[in-house]
Amino acid sequence: MPNDRRPAGSVPTSLPGLRLLGSELGVLFRRRRTWAMLLALAAVPVLIAVAVRLSSAVPPGRGPAFLDRISQNGLFVGITAMLVAVPLFLPLTIGVVAGDTVAGEAGLGTLRYLLAGPAGRGRLLLVKYAGAVVFAIAAPFTIALVGAGIGAVLFPVGPVTLLSGDSIGPAEAVGRLLLIAAYLAVSLVGLAAVGLFMSTLTDVPVGAMAATVVLAVVTQVADALPQLDWLHPWLFSHRWLDFADLLRQPVVWDSFAANALLQAGYVAVFGALAYARLATKDILS
Repeated sequence: MPNDRRPAGSVPTSLPGLRLLGSELGVLFRRRRTWAMLLALAAVPVLIAVAVRLSSAVPPGRGPAFLDRISQNGLFVGITAMLVAVPLFLPLTIGVVAGDTVAGEAGLGTLRYLLAGPAGRGRLLLVKYAGAVVFAIAAPFTIALVGAGIGAVLFPVGPVTLLSGDSIGPAEAVGRLLLIAAYLAVSLVGLAAVGLFMSTLTDVPVGAMAATVVLAVVTQVADALPQLDWLHPWLFSHRWLDFADLLRQPVVWDSFAANALLQAGYVAVFGALAYARLATKDILS
């Protein structure tokens, strides 16, 4: 009788790319850590909404942008929460997920079995990155949807006045909220590629996670220094907050396109570096 026992973490030889991706997403979203991070992100709009509800009127210009509008329209909870989460909370969660992609398998000793299958190093890298991108999409949409929900429960919901001075109905306003979430998802794919590369450099997931998060913080600090104006357009975090054009009538897509182009450059460069590193990585040592 043939022995069909496989080492733990190995991939069946008949597993095609889509099933490999499905397996990766299944593992990612079955982890308690993943759901803990999504719940932590969901807590941001809840905390903001409850704080505004229990406090007196917020003076204009105090706190995050749009904070003073929440009590008049609950849909602003989601926008404010995403603004609050962009500098630290979203990069932190993306750093954890992306930093664990390859290093996590190497640390567990399962990377050699995965690479021994028919997937190959290139396909495995694409699947790991795709998993990080899916989380990068889920994270801002979680904040947006929870923010819209808790805002509708605690505050009135009505027409929204855009930055251009035009008013739109609640349904269209929700669409703009989701559009901002999509903008942030695009903003995070560059960081995910950086985290993927970091993950190929070490067998210690915590090290790759920490390096990715620290790099995200450093780029934001550099982006705030006027002495480094020449460097700002090249930083992956430079356009993270440039979604104001999505709150105009009609929508101005220039910032969205420029941000997508910038992130695509980071994906291309760090994706190539990650592949070069993984292609030469000694998985037997």
